Formats: sequence, C-alpha cells, structure tokens
Amino acid sequence: MNLEIPDRPFAGLIFDCDGTLADTMPLHYRAWQRLFAEIGEPYPESLFAGWGGKPTREILIELRDRHRIDFGDFEAAEARKETYFAASIAEIRPIEPVVAIARRHRGRVPMAVASGGLRTHVEATLDAIGVREWFAAIVCVEDCARAKPHPDPFLEAARRLRVPAADCLVFEDSPLGFAAADAAGMPYVRIPTPPV
Repeated sequence: MNLEIPDRPFAGLIFDCDGTLADTMPLHYRAWQRLFAEIGEPYPESLFAGWGGKPTREILIELRDRHRIDFGDFEAAEARKETYFAASIAEIRPIEPVVAIARRHRGRVPMAVASGGLRTHVEATLDAIGVREWFAAIVCVEDCARAKPHPDPFLEAARRLRVPAADCLVFEDSPLGFAAADAAGMPYVRIPTPPV
C-alpha cells in the first residue's frame, strides 16, 4: 500500500476506524446483505462504497427516501444490522500499513479516532486489533450532532486532543471522510479501500 503522506510535521493524527485502521468493510457488507435478504430485496452493491463513514440510521433513511427500500421500524432494523456486524468482530484484522503509522507515532504525537460508527463497535474493533489504548480520544456517532461529510467528528477529535485543526493530519478511506477533512481544514491521507 503506497500512502502519500505530507512531508511536514503534524501536532495531532486523527484516524478513521472502519476501512482505515481495521479491515471491517467486508463484515459490514455481509451484515447489510443479511438485512436485505430478510426483506427479499436485491442488495444494491453499487451503493456500498458510498456508505463508508455514514451511520447506519442515515443509510436506512437514504434507502427509504432515495431508493424506495423500506426496512420498516428504523430502530429495529438498525439494531439488527449492528447485531449482525457485532457477531463478526472476532474476524476483524488490522490494515497493517496504517496501524504501522499509528504504532510509530504512539506516545510521540497525540492521536485520536473519529468514526461514524457506534461507540460499542468502534471500541470493540480497536480492541480486536489491539490498538485502543494508543488513542487519547475516540469520537463516535454519539458524540456529534452531524456526521461526516460534516467536519464535526474531526473538529471534535482535534478539540479533545487540544490541537488546532490545521495542525492535524487525517487518515481516511471514504469520500465522505475526505469531504469532512476538507471542511475541517485538515489535510488527509487517502487509504485505498480494500475489496469487500
């Protein structure tokens, strides 16, 4: 994996979780497939890549409003999808080139995770790959009024690190995350998305 990292020092590093530190996207994909199968709808694989960084509830709203696919009770559907993902957490593997960057900076540069996932899943994912204690802050969907592509998760992570936004470097794999980093005024490193 060839990563283009800016050649200047940064006072803080902020990492997305799913698809950046941890190879979870195939597991999220499988959870969505199961949810679609329950209602007998074809799974829109072409949409999956654009969902990176988006909370499950927002995806369900988009499916209903833009694609006319309705899972019924949002809370129940959201809970089922998250349960299906949680059942596979033991299968999660690190994205080693990104984890290696975090390992090199551990204890030297303040680091945070900013994710669109639920805190329980993000923390379990970080525990599964053995890195949770490396991060001074973990910002999840519950911590911000607006998710990516809004800048809120990255700005909150910078605030918790006590580092100016412009002095943070973001590691991110999704277009929503790139847009959020741009909106936060933070340079970012594009992580290639592994196949699902």
